[in-house]
Amino acid sequence: MIRFALVLATLATLAGLALPASAQQLARNLFGAQPAPSAQAPAAIGSYAKGCAAGLQALPESGPTWQAMRLSRNRNWAHPQMIGYLVDLSQTARKLGWAGLYVGDISQPRGGPMTGGHNSHQMGLDADIWMLPPQRLNLTRQERENLSSISVRTEDQTRVNGNWTPQHQALLASAAADPRVDRIFVAAAVKIEMCKTARPRDARWLQKIRPIYGHNTHFHVRLKCPRGDRLCQTQTPTVDELSKGGDGCDETLQWWVTTYLEELRNPPKRPKVPGPRPKTPKEFTMADLPTQCAAVLASD
Repeated sequence: MIRFALVLATLATLAGLALPASAQQLARNLFGAQPAPSAQAPAAIGSYAKGCAAGLQALPESGPTWQAMRLSRNRNWAHPQMIGYLVDLSQTARKLGWAGLYVGDISQPRGGPMTGGHNSHQMGLDADIWMLPPQRLNLTRQERENLSSISVRTEDQTRVNGNWTPQHQALLASAAADPRVDRIFVAAAVKIEMCKTARPRDARWLQKIRPIYGHNTHFHVRLKCPRGDRLCQTQTPTVDELSKGGDGCDETLQWWVTTYLEELRNPPKRPKVPGPRPKTPKEFTMADLPTQCAAVLASD
């Protein structure tokens, strides 16, 4: 039944026809059902939150300086550029005194909207890296399911806590300085702490460290579109625009631990916007994704 629906959606998309939403399965169910990558050359297609990926490769479950976590999710699939990046960063972590890295979700085998947990991670160019410094890199599959990361910020979300170390800061600095990186998402408290201690000349990589809600137990690395992937859409606005050409340690950063937190506690009444509510990635059908994603699904 799944294969029939997949073929139906593929033929309609390739022909430029739009099936009624009721006649299409949700894209997240179609992509989430794929156990293996497409037999195509590696390519990131679409955008980080509305796309898919051809020819992804698996980050090996274990390596000399990393382990992939939560293997039951089957989300250790990545664009080759991301795999190279993660291997390099894990070696940096070793030099900083950690055993390596625990790597969380990257992408599903063919990218696309996820069955749960993320809106992005759709092109094999996003990866979650745990804040927990590994003590060992020979965890069993079951241990990888049961072990949890650590939070590096206080419960009130305004400061880093005692779990934050100079090694965390050095690792994030190295992660952001890599030219392959577009931006890195962290808890606002982490960005605030880094702004206090980074040197002025660090502005070019520090602007890549972007505050966002959550992300207190991991940091989220987003790579730039690989050279030659013409169907990959660069994210806008750029980090340079968001940081006004500086390091991002300005009044916009304090908003995250003042106004934003207050609005979480007491949501303001906002006027209703006329028209239908925009879809979320979890509601996308194949008609919402780039047309090339149908071929990714149909590939052997």
